Amino acid sequence: MKTQILFMLLFITSFPVFAQEASSDRWTMQNDGSIQWKTCTNLPHNDHLEMSGQMISVVLHYGVNSQQQFNLQRTLIFPMLRHQPNKTHNHLKHDIYTDIPSMVTMGEQNIILHSGNTKSINFNGIMRIESDYTYTLRRKDYKDAIHLTSIFYPSATEPYYIEEYKFKNNSPNTITLRIPDWRLSYTSPEEIGIDGAYRMEATLSKSGSYELNPGDTLDFYALFSAEKMSDIKKKGALTPTDIDVAAEYGKRKALIDEWWGNFILDTPDKVLNRMFAFAKLRGVESIYRTKGGLMHGPGGASYYAAVWANDQAEYINPFFPFLGYEVGNESALNCYRHFARFMNPEYKPIPSSIISEGAGIWHGAKDRGDGAMIAYGAARYALALGKKEVARELWPLIEWCLEYCRRQLTPDGVVASDSDELENRFPAGEANLNTSSLYYDALRSAVYLGHELNIPQKQIQDYTKRAEAMEKAIESYFGYEMHGFHTYRYYKGNTVLRSWICTPLSMGIYTRAQGTVDALFSRLWTKDGLLTQEGEKTFWDRSTLYALRGTLAAGELEKGMRFLKEYSQRRLLGEHVPYPIEAWPEGDQRHLSAEGGMYCRIYSEGLLGIRPTGFRNFEMTPRIPKYWNYMNLNKIHAFQSDFDIRISRIDKNQLNVKVMNGKKTIIDKNIKEGQTIKVKL
Repeated sequence: MKTQILFMLLFITSFPVFAQEASSDRWTMQNDGSIQWKTCTNLPHNDHLEMSGQMISVVLHYGVNSQQQFNLQRTLIFPMLRHQPNKTHNHLKHDIYTDIPSMVTMGEQNIILHSGNTKSINFNGIMRIESDYTYTLRRKDYKDAIHLTSIFYPSATEPYYIEEYKFKNNSPNTITLRIPDWRLSYTSPEEIGIDGAYRMEATLSKSGSYELNPGDTLDFYALFSAEKMSDIKKKGALTPTDIDVAAEYGKRKALIDEWWGNFILDTPDKVLNRMFAFAKLRGVESIYRTKGGLMHGPGGASYYAAVWANDQAEYINPFFPFLGYEVGNESALNCYRHFARFMNPEYKPIPSSIISEGAGIWHGAKDRGDGAMIAYGAARYALALGKKEVARELWPLIEWCLEYCRRQLTPDGVVASDSDELENRFPAGEANLNTSSLYYDALRSAVYLGHELNIPQKQIQDYTKRAEAMEKAIESYFGYEMHGFHTYRYYKGNTVLRSWICTPLSMGIYTRAQGTVDALFSRLWTKDGLLTQEGEKTFWDRSTLYALRGTLAAGELEKGMRFLKEYSQRRLLGEHVPYPIEAWPEGDQRHLSAEGGMYCRIYSEGLLGIRPTGFRNFEMTPRIPKYWNYMNLNKIHAFQSDFDIRISRIDKNQLNVKVMNGKKTIIDKNIKEGQTIKVKL
């Protein structure tokens, strides 16, 4: 009884600390899984977000002005329509500003001029806008007489984007709406395109006059597409009559439902649950069907049909097995296959990026620690996927990258590289903490993978010794007292705090956990996450996401949860929603995709402390906040299984852990919080 009372008091007194930001939110969560902005106050406001399909991406720059009118600019990106020279950013991209509802007239008048106002905007991977318009008839105003529903989404598999418009007559009068015969066409010069000329077109599915009785609805849609001129000559140009718009909407909705219906976070905190769902969506939608196979791309109107050693190999690929999305798993394997093409007997650096559908490379920042990134991600992916044949295929790449890193060891025993993942935006010295930490973790995973593949014991023992030596070298070379914090310097000669001092925590090195956490959240934290460097204004979400994951994995729940809650609330419901972002000021906080997977890994690898140790095995060190009575991760698809993890609080220091494989209970035991348990599926 005393234990129960203590627990309830702890829950009641702790919870309000994390709910205090809600009053400043612009958006609210809806029961259907969407978020909604009621657009009647705090205007004007503008924002941008990205949506992607396998052949197209669209960045919507949208907003509502002080007269409550909706505005929109579309940036359409066609990643596989490549331009000369065939480099990273050279794909067909086009901005379209046309306000389509304003072209629809009632009688001889333009309805947008009759006090059109936006009521709400909803988003759940599909954008939906509700607006009302007033018209004047015989000197009488009919307020909110015409209701407009606008729905925006990309095709799931084809190179086009759709905007649906539905006008409903809510007035007592019969009205006539006129849709113009509108078409926008742009053909690129033939000499610019890798495959010749490309045509981008936008057109409406209907034109003409339509009489609407009271209660009637008029539906039409705008189709935005692009094709190779050579294909148009063969089969004719795509027109709205060639597509089934209801089927396209259904495909997009079905994919979102699939992503949201697997690898589900279930906690008492609704904001974290919803942010997790949206992070999954953005993390997995940005996969493109290229000449070089499926390739996950960061996006942001810049980075497509290409893979990077950090964004894909390190950040997002180890996440895919947990979701069980086969397109994602295939794109991850394809990513590593592309990098494997560049293994060489001289151990020259592997490229940082494979670009242009696999046709080229980018290596502009030279060696960024890419070998460590690839080995780390590939080993964790292979273990979590649980397929021996895939692991055997990836083993030579992992082996090569580990050997490459060994050859880069300095006399101090740390890994030298020309730069780091920030590509010389900030100094990284001749050897940085991030690269050495990734190499350390890759060695640990290689030991587990080696056992599964029956690699000779001598080699496995060598990896074990190298991991132990690297942990010691990280402590002796990077361990430092910075401004009174028992933490790390990012490189030799570094005198200011850097956000990437968090990396050892995410790799299971907790020697300086307390000092590092204190440094991160006292000198570097802002309302938008961690500053990249003390004294600067720049922030990148990727180091923030790593820091939150590492802080929770290290058992620093009080600070970790406080800042995770603040961060999630701001990204999901604040002024720029609903995903993790890349950076600021660079890129204007683009919604790059891999950060979505990084966010989800905060829970699986941070709070639950999951580490793959075999094809059907993992270690888990679960911790949950004292004010939570449960945490579940349901429908996990890793390790060739479909299972749930359910954590419930017994008292202040004890948890019950269940692992369920369908109806079969794999584990059901009480543990001390922070205790590591081994799970065999």
